Amino acid sequence: MFFPRREMVEALRREYSAGTRVELVKMDDLQAPPAGTLGTVIGVDDIGSIMVNWDNGSGLNVVYGEDVVMNV
Repeated sequence: MFFPRREMVEALRREYSAGTRVELVKMDDLQAPPAGTLGTVIGVDDIGSIMVNWDNGSGLNVVYGEDVVMNV
């Protein structure tokens, strides 16, 4: 498993601070919300996963280097 460097995690925390609105572009998970789903970031954990409360009720994290979101 790939773990980002501390500097990258800190950069992600700056870009995706709590309250940031995001839109899901791609997530490789059978239980993923559909592409285009909007959500609110609640934080970034120590391995760079972006924790999101999706508007559809899902709570799946965005995995750094695998999944894709964009700020809205």
